[in-house]
Amino acid sequence: MTTSPPTYEQLRTMVGQELGVSPWMTVDQERIDQFAQCTGDKQWIHTDPERAHKQSPFRTTIAHGYLTLSIIGCLSQEMNVIPENTQAAFNYGLDRVRFIAPVKVGSRVRLSARLLSMEDKGPGQYLMKFANTIEIEGEEKPALTAETLAMLYERRRKVVKEG
Repeated sequence: MTTSPPTYEQLRTMVGQELGVSPWMTVDQERIDQFAQCTGDKQWIHTDPERAHKQSPFRTTIAHGYLTLSIIGCLSQEMNVIPENTQAAFNYGLDRVRFIAPVKVGSRVRLSARLLSMEDKGPGQYLMKFANTIEIEGEEKPALTAETLAMLYERRRKVVKEG
């Protein structure tokens, strides 16, 4: 992780490189329940700890795969790799997502990311592709891998004409 965010020029030289690793985040039952409430996906394997203890092969509740996918955004922001002069950044798409291992309630996860490409899409507009891995603390296999696309808009300085 860098101490200060890179510039857009520095990012151009970082294609193919690891951008860093996020801090650990605990995936607790409250977060899982909030995601279930928000999305309407209230399947018992996520939301019913007693039933999951008795009937799940994991003996506990697990996070939704899409919850795990969705935390890429917040964990990537904690990596301090978005240039300071970014006006806006938007999700642009996903190219490849694989849910490899379940995230059991109470697990800690973190993100590692690599910059795969950076394309100029117009003045101050950059389409960036990242290879992301969500690791689970103490587990051999990651929770997921995903290639994500983001469109970043550089804040442009206004040119003031003299005269």
